[in-house]
Amino acid sequence: MPVTSTTTSKTTAPAEGAASRKGGLPRGGRRKREFTTRRGLGIAAYLAPAALFVAVFTYYPMIAGGQMAFRNWKLTDLTDTSWVGLKNFGDVFADPAWGTVLTNTAVWVVGSIVPQLVIGFALALWLRRRFRLRGLYQALIFFPWAISGFLIGILFRWMFNSEFGVVNDLLQKAGLVDEPIAWLADPDTAMIAVLVANVWYGVTFFAIMILAALQSIPDELYEAAALDGAGKARTLFQITIPYIRTTLALTVLLRVIWIFNFPDLIFGMTGGGPNNETHIVTTWMIKITQQGDYGRASALGLLVVAALLVFAVFFLMATREKKGARA
Repeated sequence: MPVTSTTTSKTTAPAEGAASRKGGLPRGGRRKREFTTRRGLGIAAYLAPAALFVAVFTYYPMIAGGQMAFRNWKLTDLTDTSWVGLKNFGDVFADPAWGTVLTNTAVWVVGSIVPQLVIGFALALWLRRRFRLRGLYQALIFFPWAISGFLIGILFRWMFNSEFGVVNDLLQKAGLVDEPIAWLADPDTAMIAVLVANVWYGVTFFAIMILAALQSIPDELYEAAALDGAGKARTLFQITIPYIRTTLALTVLLRVIWIFNFPDLIFGMTGGGPNNETHIVTTWMIKITQQGDYGRASALGLLVVAALLVFAVFFLMATREKKGARA
């Protein structure tokens, strides 16, 4: 009897396993659902509202706006929207303000990115250390990012006011200037004022992104560097920066695109004046739109998209990680 019982248990166990596999159940005991037409239609039904929303409010305006660039589309005469080809692009390049706007855009982007990156990196390195009231300092530094860019522009417009602005008041009390400076009315100082405001506003973004990347660096790397006698500068350029190089590259790329398309602060401070000295491409495009020339504004918009696409491709190629390098 014991022998028979043992034999039975040995023979029935594989039979049960075979029956289990025969029934189509995987080893985990869960049946794999097959993709059917009904299931596919269900998935499509769930995705349809989001896809329709994106198509109506994103892609349709893009296509409609893009075709305006090749038509004579002006609010002053909607009866004539004929096809004009590249005429609107030629009008953009022939405009006397084009050279000034292009130069202002380059100054605006470079003059904002470099200080934001340097100051944001320094703040991130400082906030990585543990000290008392660290959370309070982080909240104060990250606070500007929660405010609208247009409101920041209005705030700094009052601060740089030539009559009762706090900037002139502080400079006079410090003995750096003898009389108030007309920051926003003088073509030589207006761009400086908007750059100061944008640097203050954008430092937060770099600090947040770089601080998050710094916290992923293992402490063992710094301990090993300290044992090897590496100083702070060597540790920074041989450990910290190479380790977060990908984050730095993507952060700079995103910030360049955002600053290029950031007319809010300039409109809040100067409106592009005086005499177009603070107009960048996007603020100039809005000004042309307000004048009713939608065809020329659309042409300028397509030029902006093309320029940013080319920049993004070349920037990513230039900062691409080599095979075997740290990600």
